[in-house]
Amino acid sequence: MRRSLDLTNWEAASRLIRDWEIHGEPETMTVREACDRFIADAKARNLKEPSLKKYGHVTEELKRTFGDLPLRRVNVDDVRRVREAWTLSGTTTRKRLELVRGFFAFCLASGWIQLNPGKALKAPVGGAVPTMPYSEAEWEKIVWAMDAYKEIHRQSPIRICQQLRALVLLMRYSGLRISDAVLLKRERIDRSGRLFLHQAKTRHPVLIPLPKVVLDALRICDKGNPYYFWSGSGKLKTALTDWQERLKKLFTIAGLPEGHGHRLRDTFAVSLLLKGIPLEVVSVLLGHQSIKTTERHYAPWVQSRQDALEAAVMKTW
Repeated sequence: MRRSLDLTNWEAASRLIRDWEIHGEPETMTVREACDRFIADAKARNLKEPSLKKYGHVTEELKRTFGDLPLRRVNVDDVRRVREAWTLSGTTTRKRLELVRGFFAFCLASGWIQLNPGKALKAPVGGAVPTMPYSEAEWEKIVWAMDAYKEIHRQSPIRICQQLRALVLLMRYSGLRISDAVLLKRERIDRSGRLFLHQAKTRHPVLIPLPKVVLDALRICDKGNPYYFWSGSGKLKTALTDWQERLKKLFTIAGLPEGHGHRLRDTFAVSLLLKGIPLEVVSVLLGHQSIKTTERHYAPWVQSRQDALEAAVMKTW
């Protein structure tokens, strides 16, 4: 039988033939089929909708590029050409490349390919943009803007203004992402005023106490509904967009037109680091799957904490 093995490496071809002789010839998996299996596996893992959306963008691009091409025919240069067509920032390119590598790692673990063609691609040169929390002066401006929001946007109902204040305070003192904050349920805050963040890898719940100013603001918004900031009906994406627009207006009033909600999470994390809280603890509170993620975003502030400690010791000389 004379046929192409769709390989360019003699050793890989010899290894493939030996596997066929022992186990028989496996079913040929196409890129399209592999993408569908990858998404199905992600859904079975109960990943959140934002993660599924990101995986969907990557697999749709791979489907458009390779279609029904056998998976094992995709090589490093093919994946490199896909990356060359991206017109993204360095940070976004780095994250997109991680998703591509994850897809081919899934294919490798499934036995459909011999090598991960995405692993050979290097990330773009240049580190990530340093995390910039709000300074004390900027936070004072935001607090003032929360009081002035109703006067400037008179068409906004009083309940929206109350919810906006509670949302900002919650994100600042809990480190929740805006998507998690908008989805916050009343049941996640116990009678002691502790917020259930998530389930740790040790299967123990991670809870943090909320300051009185946050609890009071949430209590004002509590109308007996399951959620504080979402009606529970309609699309969650629409609710998130509405709150992001309100936050944008708030930051504009505060004189911070470039401000955004994620910096409230950054402010929470950096404030802990500057108080001497270990990076490992901050990583758990933020819900990062790996401490490397925390290090990548907050390593400069660990150094700032060290500088502050050294300066404090030198003052005693």
